[in-house]
Amino acid sequence: MSRRRKIFSLLKNKYILSLIVFSLWLLFFDQNNLVARFNEIRRIRQFEADKNYFKERIRTDSTRLNELKTDRENLEKFAREQYLMKRENEEIFIIEFDD
Repeated sequence: MSRRRKIFSLLKNKYILSLIVFSLWLLFFDQNNLVARFNEIRRIRQFEADKNYFKERIRTDSTRLNELKTDRENLEKFAREQYLMKRENEEIFIIEFDD
């Protein structure tokens, strides 16, 4: 019973009560509450990961484009593989494997 009295007496204290109400307001009801903050941090991390992925993709595509512009054999290989182009009197067989 003494434990309940201690808690009740703490809740009667206006400073402790104000602190509890203020903390609850900041944690759940404020525009910049804790839940929204964690969600924003998670979104920022995802955007940074996407940014790194696209930077790497741009770098590889730029080197590939440079190879295609400078080497005719690479251009022909790319056209055959990606767009299924062929020479005259040539047949193409496409084999797909199911994973």
